[in-house]
Amino acid sequence: MFVEYILIFKYLFLCIIISFGLFLLSYLIVIQYPNPEKISVYECGFSPFSDSRNKFEVRFYIVAILFMIFDSEIVFLFPWVIVLNNLTFLGYFIMIIFLLILLIGFIYEWFKGALDWQ
Repeated sequence: MFVEYILIFKYLFLCIIISFGLFLLSYLIVIQYPNPEKISVYECGFSPFSDSRNKFEVRFYIVAILFMIFDSEIVFLFPWVIVLNNLTFLGYFIMIIFLLILLIGFIYEWFKGALDWQ
């Protein structure tokens, strides 16, 4: 039943092993020279200048929510890609409709200016 997912699990396992291996290798090879500039707090390209309990702009939250929505929708594509060769026209057509709805939502956000950073 889960035979189709074995390649995804192998790929995921390989990615985890490579990423942790590269992280450990870079930590062991590079000589660490901590200084106050490197270990200081860094926030969006500038140093923090006031209390951290200030209000954030709504745009931070909008961009984060849009990222989470589109990133979680991509998860629905993995099972579809695995069974793509065995799908009927109806399964293919339904997924195309799903992708068109995502595209319409993306175009709507673009024209509304939710992706513009000012």
